[in-house]
Amino acid sequence: MQRLTNKRIILGITGGIAAYKSAELTRFYKSAGADVRIVMTHAATQFITSLTLQALSGNTVHTSLLDPEAEAGMGHIELARWADIIVIAPASADFMARLESGMANDLLTTLCLATDAPLVLAPAMNQAMWRSAHTQKNLKLLEQRDITFWGPASGEQACGDVGPGRMLEPIDIALLTAQRFSNLSLSGKTVHITAGPTREAIDPVRYISNHSSGKMGYAIAQAAIEAGAKVKIISGPVNIPCPDRVDCVQVESADQMLAAVLTDIDECDIFIGCAAVADFKPAVLADNKLKKGTSATMTLELVKNPDIVATVAARSNKPFTVGFAAETQNLLEHARAKLSSKNLDLIAANDVANAETGFNADSNALTLISADDQQHLALTSKTKLAQQLVAHIAELVNR
Repeated sequence: MQRLTNKRIILGITGGIAAYKSAELTRFYKSAGADVRIVMTHAATQFITSLTLQALSGNTVHTSLLDPEAEAGMGHIELARWADIIVIAPASADFMARLESGMANDLLTTLCLATDAPLVLAPAMNQAMWRSAHTQKNLKLLEQRDITFWGPASGEQACGDVGPGRMLEPIDIALLTAQRFSNLSLSGKTVHITAGPTREAIDPVRYISNHSSGKMGYAIAQAAIEAGAKVKIISGPVNIPCPDRVDCVQVESADQMLAAVLTDIDECDIFIGCAAVADFKPAVLADNKLKKGTSATMTLELVKNPDIVATVAARSNKPFTVGFAAETQNLLEHARAKLSSKNLDLIAANDVANAETGFNADSNALTLISADDQQHLALTSKTKLAQQLVAHIAELVNR
């Protein structure tokens, strides 16, 4: 069920004894890496408590259309836009009837009317109710509106009857949910990316830095999310909002970036060192602002910063490690040397002397070099280039 990584699922629960199975379904979704928001009808709360589902999902459970607290945070329209899919399990006969008639008299029916996300119902009811002419009519009309039905299954029911009407087992619903999403190239992978510049303080006012905008690193993060990965950015100071669904850690210096990288590096499958880490830092940080004085010159003693990508690649259980070589001359020679000396699996060579491919440009071109291959990615937007880079990384990793 790796396809559920980072997917946003609204689990709707209606009134019925099968509501107890929704707890297990929530657990399956969460263990597969999905973000789950639960919406319960009033009748559902009579069968299972919202507290149980809140504990399992890790999110507030929504039960009321007119809850002022919910509206202040994530209103029903925002919730409808948030979802990648809405799964209603169990779906009662009453809910099917209300949905077919277009009613919006509670939060769950309102969401179903307001969303563009795929809508799936897993029916659960007495076998006679399922066979009822009214229920079968509602089923056909809802299917005509591209609403998908999973089940019901046949078997012994809570009332003692035997026949169709049982909700599918939670594991089956979870697997069917996963199948609704494409088999993305990085599904189930965890990707950590460094981005942007670092700032190395001289005194409380001044620092050493570079022109990195962070645009390439953030574009790679977005492309990795689109490929199904769980993504974290460790970013130096930039003026770019964090991409949706990405865990962002903000740092200033190279030492801070290295500490943040190593915090949970063992969870990382793919590490991409895209940050422009300052090579040197002042040997001594002045406690107070250095005064200009009368001298025409000032001398600073600098010491080397840690090499973050090399540190990651030197680990005995290293992730697949990708570095960047931002060069102004002898691009490919320098990139190949870094690939070897830093024990990288792949390096992206970037000519930053070219105005079209430099730090602050919206476009870029890369040459991808591995131990036995070289591939050029032609000039294009950083968004498209990031998608090509992620596809190439995925091919190498999955190979």
